[in-house]
Amino acid sequence: MKVLVINAGSSSIKYQMLDMTDEHVMASGLVERIGEPSGALVYKAFPDTEKEAKTTLEQPIPEHETGMKLVIDLLTHPEKGVIKDVSEIGAVGHRIVHGGDKFHAPAIVDDEVEQAIEDTILMAPLHNPAHLAGIRTAKRFFPDVPQVVVFDTAFHQGMEPKAYMYAMPYEMYEKLHVRRYGAHGTSHKFVADEAARLMGKKPEDCNLITLHLGNGCSMSAVKGGRCADTSMGLTPLAGLIMGTRCGDVDPAVYAYLERAQGLKLSEIDMIMNKKSGLLGLCGMNDMRDIHAAVEKGDEKAALALDMVTYRNRKYIGSYLAALEGKVDAIVFTAGIGENDDIVRAMSVQGLEALGIKIDPEKNAVRSKGARAVHAADSRVQIWVIPTNEELEIARQTRDLVAGN
Repeated sequence: MKVLVINAGSSSIKYQMLDMTDEHVMASGLVERIGEPSGALVYKAFPDTEKEAKTTLEQPIPEHETGMKLVIDLLTHPEKGVIKDVSEIGAVGHRIVHGGDKFHAPAIVDDEVEQAIEDTILMAPLHNPAHLAGIRTAKRFFPDVPQVVVFDTAFHQGMEPKAYMYAMPYEMYEKLHVRRYGAHGTSHKFVADEAARLMGKKPEDCNLITLHLGNGCSMSAVKGGRCADTSMGLTPLAGLIMGTRCGDVDPAVYAYLERAQGLKLSEIDMIMNKKSGLLGLCGMNDMRDIHAAVEKGDEKAALALDMVTYRNRKYIGSYLAALEGKVDAIVFTAGIGENDDIVRAMSVQGLEALGIKIDPEKNAVRSKGARAVHAADSRVQIWVIPTNEELEIARQTRDLVAGN
């Protein structure tokens, strides 16, 4: 089966075509600046192989439908394409950020599923409308092809009420579905399954702590292949310190800022999401720039680095407790998690008494592949595993369609 994976944003379409017989990527790319005066498209056929061919286009792309048409034209191009006709596509898998509490697994799109995604727009106002646009565009182009939605929140639906409920009036949960949902679930599931495979175990036989560290950051406690707890909450704002998001703060900060500066809730929300985190602390949200600034003696950059890794350590400690001290491995993934040895080392610094010990030489090695970086005498293994959300979406799409 060939699966087309689509991640539609408000002004972009990220896509990847995979042949699931051996899970290799046939083509991938990005349509961006949709609706702006000058749009752009990048198309790579056979990426990461000697046959790779790259095509770029610069032209106005007024809406998602035009962008999708350009993608299909390239996928089926006589010379640049990787398929002869769209009939070769066995299924389309869509990434959906928020599925609320209605979706515990991927689903084949029908009217009821579309309505449920629309019903969660208040929880993901920047993402779910764009996802719906991607679904509806794909349905027009592939009317006879199964459309599957895979939710970032689904993996975290394995949490028990003691982990996902907030200590607020219960009717807020009953009427408004206010609870912890988490995010990055597709990534957490992928690296958890990969970690189990690399350790020669089944997912249900592993307890893991997975760290997805990028511009957005989250951590999950994974017990027997299921999420037991996760750092993000109703929205992706809670938990770890991120590129522009503050992570955990006293909720009363909102009321204080309103009293002290007369700020509206929407203004405070924008500050918390867009102007906080690393950016708010030191004026930079790229960890590479922060490391360079630290080397030059920038105190704010050093503080930001200390705060990020301290928060990571606190969550690792709390998830050791959540997993009752039984942890097989800690897994780092995503842009920072995969590439930043300093952040990895500082995130587990001082945890040796808990059986967590990193090997400095192994940790310093740069590699695109999965690798173990724990010391020989570490009771808890430490892994760096590149995430692959597109492959995870394609796998879940294939399995659901094949099961039907």
